[in-house]
Amino acid sequence: MNKLALIFATALALVSTHTFAAGDAAKGKAKSATCTACHGANGNSMVPNFPKLAGQGEKYLFKQLKDFKSNQRQDGLMAGIVAVLTPEDMADLSAHFSKQVITQGVASKTANIALGEKLYRGGDKSRGIAACMACHGPQGAGIPSAGFPALASQHVAYTTKQLKDFRQVSINAQTDAKAPARTNDDRNMMIAFTKGLTNAEIDALAQYIAGLH
Repeated sequence: MNKLALIFATALALVSTHTFAAGDAAKGKAKSATCTACHGANGNSMVPNFPKLAGQGEKYLFKQLKDFKSNQRQDGLMAGIVAVLTPEDMADLSAHFSKQVITQGVASKTANIALGEKLYRGGDKSRGIAACMACHGPQGAGIPSAGFPALASQHVAYTTKQLKDFRQVSINAQTDAKAPARTNDDRNMMIAFTKGLTNAEIDALAQYIAGLH
């Protein structure tokens, strides 16, 4: 077993043992009015910079809300939204959106789908880049029990930004920059994955992911 595979297997075993109290989807629907402006009434946002939440893993959604509230994941807009939410509210909202059905994403006709598929399914061993499907599944459905998010049909703009935000951690470390970055991934797996990606590879991955279903 190579190092990357060992890290993944260990992380999956640890994450899967964490307890998680499922929320009440019906109560979550009633509480979701504030979310609809950005994420849509059924979790399918119409604005590509805002993620689709429909069908996302309940455990993952709950963690993101907690991370926004604790400022472990930083976003000015979301910080204001979650400030008034209780743990029960967050659990209920997560349950509601996890029960919705995501709309099919669309990749650009000019996208380098072949490159995106190659990286998603096989990674690049020569650069220590793991295959995305190890954590997110061959069709992008994620591993809900472990808290690994679904990616399929997500907006290209949103996926691109998240990959670049994770990569920014490594850029900051190399250049002493202090640009905004995302650091709330489990055991720095996404930070490690993205540090070697080029902009062209990130775009290709985001486009390929958008077309998964």
